Amino acid sequence: MKAAELFVRCLENEEVEFIFGIPGEENLDLMDALLNSPIKFILTRHEQGAAFMADVYGRLTGKAGVCLSTLGPGATNLVTGVADANMDRAPVVAIAGQASSNRLHKESHQVLDLVNLFEPITKYSTQILTPEVIPEVVRKAFKVAEAEKPGCSFIDFPENIAAKRLTKKPLKRQSPLPSFANTAKITQAADLISQSRFPMIIAGNGVIRSNASHALIEFATKLNIPVATTFMAKGALPCNNPLSLGTIGLQAHDYIACGIDRADVVICIGYDIVEYHPNLWNKNPDLKIIHIDSKPAEVDEYYIVEAGLIGDISNALQGIAAESNRHTNSPYLPIKREIENHFHEFDQDSGYPVKPQKILYDLRQALDAEDIVISDVGAHKMWVARMYQTLAPNTCIISNGFASMGIALPGAIAAKLARPERVALAVTGDAGFMMNMQEIETAVRLKIPIIVLIWNDASYGLIKWKQMNQFGRESNIAFTNPDFIKLADAFGAKGYRIESTEQLLPTLQQAIADNCVVLIDCPVDYSENLKLTEELGKMVCPV
Repeated sequence: MKAAELFVRCLENEEVEFIFGIPGEENLDLMDALLNSPIKFILTRHEQGAAFMADVYGRLTGKAGVCLSTLGPGATNLVTGVADANMDRAPVVAIAGQASSNRLHKESHQVLDLVNLFEPITKYSTQILTPEVIPEVVRKAFKVAEAEKPGCSFIDFPENIAAKRLTKKPLKRQSPLPSFANTAKITQAADLISQSRFPMIIAGNGVIRSNASHALIEFATKLNIPVATTFMAKGALPCNNPLSLGTIGLQAHDYIACGIDRADVVICIGYDIVEYHPNLWNKNPDLKIIHIDSKPAEVDEYYIVEAGLIGDISNALQGIAAESNRHTNSPYLPIKREIENHFHEFDQDSGYPVKPQKILYDLRQALDAEDIVISDVGAHKMWVARMYQTLAPNTCIISNGFASMGIALPGAIAAKLARPERVALAVTGDAGFMMNMQEIETAVRLKIPIIVLIWNDASYGLIKWKQMNQFGRESNIAFTNPDFIKLADAFGAKGYRIESTEQLLPTLQQAIADNCVVLIDCPVDYSENLKLTEELGKMVCPV
């Protein structure tokens, strides 16, 4: 068979369902081989969109999402999405066509050293220079991408190598079993927790990746320890759980920060410092930290670990809980009450434009517990992370490692493909939407029903928030938008404009019932941003 056919067989062996991308001259053999494969090629309108789709697919399924480009500008268009997935710990295998190997040594049309370009933003970056190595390269790419901490692998595939013929077969898929934390470390952690007065848990995305949400709930409940989650761990503990203190990550002294101020032991479970740096919650630094994760802690002066438990998270939590004393006092109850009161302050608000808090309240009413919200990056991300009540793991996807704008729309397409039985809804600012709006055509063409809720403020709202906070004036952040309803119509999608706050919930319900591609233009009142900053600045901690 041709090397390209072997390559496709190897992808099938890895149980690849979809490849997101755009074909080019340098991957013609690969594209032709896919015609005889059960793998579905999702033709996108930009390679960045393809990479974001692979990113979100990988995060939702735990299996590497696959994206494809041609050489040169096609490959460079993958870079942002690949970097995002790598830093968000989403498994992705990115493949790029390349010029014939006999012209890689010199200046040549569209030729770049792609291996070195992708090396800093991947876990593994390589080039296929002989067809015989294809089974090993593909197997390694998936094994590395999916292993903790997950990330990206990149394969450069020259066109003349793809056309060569050979006889080979894929390698057997193998994954190592998780290791278990040292028993002495379990006892040490249990002693620290038992002797503490005010322990607190910070749960990170590693809990969700390791399918340890149930173990986290049992651990926190048995020991009566409150839990704050990072942006990317929303849903690891349901927001309506009595021990949930919500989400940590807003770079201000929020209610949850009051809890950490009071804590004497912080139990970090599946926590990753790329999400929220410990200097923001361990300023002195003097907190006793217990690190429970599949990998050792990063070296950081604000994250000095008292006890580190490396291995299977669920097993470690069960072991610690069995040896720890339950905490009977509840010093965090006043914080919990303040958070709940704050969350429900705008449930019945009718002001227009719509306040962020009201948008997220209505969104929660419209969606089922297992439906999926994909947040883009911007001011709305801070509100989604803080206010959206997530009830299950992987139902609120936020990019907060690399945190790249433009992920929500392509991400919603991937979410619907990965979980077709659920509603997939993109929450995006007008700026983030415009960065990858071309993928509306992809969704319409392939009949992938998604909802895109656009928070319209005609500016880069998060930057404005920070400018006003720091300088008291804004600088070069305003722009104009197209008519989003006409834009939806031009793409063959449905469009709705929210013209009063009372319209929002029924419009969301109608969009779900439409079961097609829907854009909702929702003007947002971002004056709430500075009000929140001012409120938190005056806050007196309730404990």
